[in-house]
Amino acid sequence: MPEEPEVPMEHLHDAIHEGAEQRGERWSLFVALTAALLAVFAAMTSLLAGHHANEALIEQIQASDRWAYYQSKGIKSSVLEGKIELLRALEKEPSAKDEEKLREYKVQQKEIEDIAREKEKSSDEHLRVHNILARAVTFFQIAIAIAAISILTRRKWLWILSLVLAFGGLASLAQGIL
Repeated sequence: MPEEPEVPMEHLHDAIHEGAEQRGERWSLFVALTAALLAVFAAMTSLLAGHHANEALIEQIQASDRWAYYQSKGIKSSVLEGKIELLRALEKEPSAKDEEKLREYKVQQKEIEDIAREKEKSSDEHLRVHNILARAVTFFQIAIAIAAISILTRRKWLWILSLVLAFGGLASLAQGIL
């Protein structure tokens, strides 16, 4: 299972604020505010991505538990089938209770299988959403880094590039939520 994305942006925030103070340019303030807002989005998105990764893991564990239960019912069913076949080979009639229990095991296995498949499907969906949100976190982190570089180099076009990347992050965030 993928690890939760981290958002280590403290040093970039310091660089942005230092750059804004040294240059005193008005746009530096906008860049700093943009970076701070992007850090908030990155942190929130990282939490959501972690939540979905955890849910995917939990659902997969539950599916595995169900499959183990399915196997145990299958083993019980096989043992009982063997008993019934042996009795018939000995020209003895198996009990109605054994035949009913065998049918019950088959029905239970089908129910267990349905639940296990649903858990697997749910796990896959959580993992899909996690991957989308992890991509959004990456967009936000890159946008923050480029915003910091824009202040340090006094290149406004880099800030615009960071805004474009931020919109990519927002689009991924929206896709993950919806």
